[in-house]
Amino acid sequence: MTRRWLAVARRVARLARGSRQRPQTLKASGLVSGPRPRAQTSEEFWSVVNVTGHRRFRDRDDSLRYFWWRSEQYLDYLEHMPVKGQDGKVVLDYGCGPGHDLVGFVEYSRPSRLIGMDVSVASLREAGERLALHSAQPELVRISESAVQLPLPDASVDYVHCSGVLHHVPDPVGVLKELRRVLRPDGQGRLMVYNYESVWLHLYAAYMLRFGQPGGQVRTVRDVFRRSTDGEDCPISEAWRPADVSEMCARAGLSCLHLGNAVSIHELVILPKRFDAIVSFDLEEEHRRFLLGLTFDRRGLPYWGDKAAGIDGCYLLEPR
Repeated sequence: MTRRWLAVARRVARLARGSRQRPQTLKASGLVSGPRPRAQTSEEFWSVVNVTGHRRFRDRDDSLRYFWWRSEQYLDYLEHMPVKGQDGKVVLDYGCGPGHDLVGFVEYSRPSRLIGMDVSVASLREAGERLALHSAQPELVRISESAVQLPLPDASVDYVHCSGVLHHVPDPVGVLKELRRVLRPDGQGRLMVYNYESVWLHLYAAYMLRFGQPGGQVRTVRDVFRRSTDGEDCPISEAWRPADVSEMCARAGLSCLHLGNAVSIHELVILPKRFDAIVSFDLEEEHRRFLLGLTFDRRGLPYWGDKAAGIDGCYLLEPR
């Protein structure tokens, strides 16, 4: 691991040690932040919580510095979910939030049309303010969580970017069908969803948050995972295996190629705890076998099979 990554890892570790009131989550680490919401719907929740923590940026340089800082919390994310290479194309960022990845598209591509869609009016407003610092005015469109239909004509989009969103929606196949409808026959998409075969699920959720806290309530792994990612009150937060994602895409008329998984720095920080988990009699065999079966590349990244064992599963989508 380089000195740069070690510095980032130490920072996340300090944040983790400073969170005494409740388990470390993406929200607690500063990667997703804001006041703890009391929300019933996804629209309400994502109006309180977003990936920039409602941060206000001073200027373009401040915005770019944050873009790279946050992107580098997930090793290989930009390799799997690139924001460059879309010159002259119509690009849709589905679930754009406060515009973090839109910044990447305006800085490192030159799309002919850039559209950001989200359920949160507050995040769309923040996206507009941030993108103005980059002298850009993408089309920002509010969509409803209760209706999957997109306000776009058939075959009108060259490239769809959907990062960290599909696992939060009530009808993921319905959303994928709409993305398929608006994609041109020769269009492509990139999708990031939470990966079941990850250190986050098998170590952090399955062991550390269930058995690593004296007197804690033992919940199902799925429930603990939901509470551990974007905040305890997040209404929906799923984790899928690659076969699950492929099956949903096939139902939507999309081919799906699993490109790989981005590993969060948080997963690297907690990785030594796998030995405690392995010797725990309480941990279910599925999770113990996963942790025993990890291998490592030259960077020290954990692998399950031929893919990194990170939380961000990344996929290439094409119309069938």
